[in-house]
Amino acid sequence: MYKFFRNILFLFPTEDVHYFSMNMLRALCRWRWSRQLVTWACRPDEAASYKLQAASEDRGGGSLQKEVFGLTFRNPVGLGAGFDKNALYLRELDALGFGFVEIGTVTPLPQDGNEKPRLFRLPQDQALINRMGFNNEGVQVIAQRLKQWREKNGARSGGNQRLPLIVGGNIGKNKATPNEEAWKDYIICFRELFDHVDYFVVNVSSPNTPGLRALQEKDALHNILTRLQALNQEMAAVRHIPPRPLLLKIAPDLTWQQIDDVVDLAMEIRLDGLVAANTTISRDGLITSPARLETIGAGGLSGAPLKERSTEIVRYIHKKTGGTLPIIASGGIFTGEDGLEKTAAGGSLVQVWTGFIYEGPFIVGRICAKLQR
Repeated sequence: MYKFFRNILFLFPTEDVHYFSMNMLRALCRWRWSRQLVTWACRPDEAASYKLQAASEDRGGGSLQKEVFGLTFRNPVGLGAGFDKNALYLRELDALGFGFVEIGTVTPLPQDGNEKPRLFRLPQDQALINRMGFNNEGVQVIAQRLKQWREKNGARSGGNQRLPLIVGGNIGKNKATPNEEAWKDYIICFRELFDHVDYFVVNVSSPNTPGLRALQEKDALHNILTRLQALNQEMAAVRHIPPRPLLLKIAPDLTWQQIDDVVDLAMEIRLDGLVAANTTISRDGLITSPARLETIGAGGLSGAPLKERSTEIVRYIHKKTGGTLPIIASGGIFTGEDGLEKTAAGGSLVQVWTGFIYEGPFIVGRICAKLQR
């Protein structure tokens, strides 16, 4: 059924369809009974026999629960950053059964991002190319929206109360901020979001902000991450709660030596985990014609072509650290078998994005059903 609708939706501009689809889902989830129906239909298969009323109370539970970096995830399937940049659709994504959602990338000041069109489908490759450019409403607006969402769902901001849906905050720098002052942007975002998210991901690996990937070099990373860790400890002490888990998202285009440097730094300053991996600038092995790729131009490639490389990186980091550094595995996850491949390689959790676009709203349940067996 979804493939039929997908074929129609794919006739229209990618970014417009994204907002149209999510706004339709928002309308469907407006009423409690219809939201419960969505939850019942999309939740992991192991819960399909539960009564409809129970759908809003127990999504995924049982053996699907995962304890990672001090947080309890109701299931290990999350939605990657960039899909719900402004935390507009948390209720709807909750209904679809995601174990966690990463909002952002959030920057201190609002910014429009790059010129449209900036999001492109490659159906032959089951891939997307994006050069969104950290378009978001700015950290203050997003923090307020998260505060309201938490309070509406019965959790006070500023404390350590957890809602069933874990929310991560992916933070970055504004385009106009020079790299030598980038740490200030990350500090601002961290401080503003601290009371409203469950964990943080530092994004220095997007290819769509000029110069951003230079911050992946060891000295630049050390400067940003040590400052964030110090602030993390300080804010947690004031609130008498544990520090927020702090993770780093890395690019798939790093060399093995660069990955070694990142892992060594992560262990040195006690990061809570890594997200592997972001989009790639490579176009190797694509079926899409070179002429089409040239027309599209620059941007980060995601989807099926990234599957093998991201799995290699997850396996390498897991082996290098002896499994002591949790990894959120991301890249080319479309099916339950893809999710199982990532966890077998050492992923503690898995994260979808492009797979969600191509496979539709039932992707969480299908992956969870495979991971539970």
